[in-house]
Amino acid sequence: MSRLVDLSQPIYEGMKVYPGHLKTVTFQHVTHEETSPRFTSEFSFQTWGFMLNDNGPTHVDSFSHLDPDPSAPTIEQMDLGLFYGPAVCLDVSGTPPRTDITAADLDAALEASGLELVAGDHCFFYTATFDRHHDKPEYLTDFAGLGESACDWILDKGITTFGVDSPTPDNPMSTEYPVHLMCRHQRKTHYENLVLTEVVGKRFIFVGFPLKVVGAHGGPTRAVAIVE
Repeated sequence: MSRLVDLSQPIYEGMKVYPGHLKTVTFQHVTHEETSPRFTSEFSFQTWGFMLNDNGPTHVDSFSHLDPDPSAPTIEQMDLGLFYGPAVCLDVSGTPPRTDITAADLDAALEASGLELVAGDHCFFYTATFDRHHDKPEYLTDFAGLGESACDWILDKGITTFGVDSPTPDNPMSTEYPVHLMCRHQRKTHYENLVLTEVVGKRFIFVGFPLKVVGAHGGPTRAVAIVE
């Protein structure tokens, strides 16, 4: 029997977003008290307003976010197959913050999981960043990132799309951002700001369809795992 696991961070005013991105803003737009005079019955309604960065909460990057080429697809132009499919989640939480996760680390994590990684799988990397720091300033600074050899590992394994439970898959100390460059050159994309706690060491079906915002450079996503 399968169950659904929410892999998405809550969206609220004050949530941590990558430095330089638009901060999340939420507000009451109309209330029941304001709308009830419009109707002659007991009916009324209320709505909530919000402003989000397209790369703010749990989201997937568009190719246009990664690549300055004018032909790079924006989020609504990307293949839906990139956002759905069989997946595994590997535990790399033992890597010290602000250091590179290497290919050797990923090999060790895969072996320790006992899982088989098949070409075409999605692969997610549990750094424990959200669990340790999700409501603290350290969420934006104190985590490990994938290094250059890890980028090669992702390509060699034939991974379709990958993701992390931190605000970027790159080492926060890096000024080169090899993961994002690999994604630019190889037309790979990835998710950021996931919650992976319940799927570490598991195989599952990943469902992460982004909002279809025309021209957007990323897609806020309600990511879900279907776990047997």
